[in-house]
Amino acid sequence: MSPRRSSHDVALLDALSELPEVPFEGNFWRVVNGVRSPLDGSKGAGRWNVRENEVLYCALEKDGALSEIYFHINRQQSVFPSRLTSTVHKLKATFGRTLDLSDIDLLSRIGVDPGRYTEILYDQTQKIGEAVNFLGFEAVLVPNARHNSINLVVFPQNCDLDEISQVEANQIDWTAWRSSQKNT
Repeated sequence: MSPRRSSHDVALLDALSELPEVPFEGNFWRVVNGVRSPLDGSKGAGRWNVRENEVLYCALEKDGALSEIYFHINRQQSVFPSRLTSTVHKLKATFGRTLDLSDIDLLSRIGVDPGRYTEILYDQTQKIGEAVNFLGFEAVLVPNARHNSINLVVFPQNCDLDEISQVEANQIDWTAWRSSQKNT
């Protein structure tokens, strides 16, 4: 029988394997639209996942989570939807195996162009996310592309979602939030 081949970049796997695992314990924020559960993974490809693998896109700051979702809703439509119902969830968890890639210089060393990080160029970040997932990490800390903060990307297949607890949930008034952002 021939050995099973990985579709992952071996050099990338080696580079990520050399980085220290860090525990994560604390609160984070996740925005969902409609009546979705905050533990229902993102469907489709994103910055840190390919279509076949779900992740939970979260942020360490509430405005970081809101900024990310607002950007993606706004870019899909010429007028922001007035009847959209969204909920921001404050969650809490402990992840023993987290990889900290929040330093943009570190991302640069593994192939991400820092000058283009805010663009919808997901090829390299998806490769990194898939490698992090393949290595069994529960989560990864990465720069937020829409806000000066850090995102937490959780890999549901590598952790126990029952260990994530909800601290609070609030419906979002997008009009009020947009106005508050214009004043900052």
